[in-house]
Amino acid sequence: MTTLLDPTGERRPAERPRAPRLPSLAGKVVALLDISKPRGDVFLDRFAELITARGATVRRYTKPTFAKPAPPDLRKRIAQECDAVIEALAD
Repeated sequence: MTTLLDPTGERRPAERPRAPRLPSLAGKVVALLDISKPRGDVFLDRFAELITARGATVRRYTKPTFAKPAPPDLRKRIAQECDAVIEALAD
């Protein structure tokens, strides 16, 4: 069993199922979400190369600040436009 912890400061862990994995990236649209931490863009630049090589289309998004969750309108936009999302958590 794998335990995933939510870093958002929950007082009680919430039970959430993991999203199913995509069988392939070919033909998919993948969001790369930069959370505005230093060098996160460098991490995502490399990820974009790797994902594009697997046949995916990459769309880039940026949170206004790493200190707060992404705004609801940004989350909704990503959910409508993309099949998967990868966040950059780098310093």
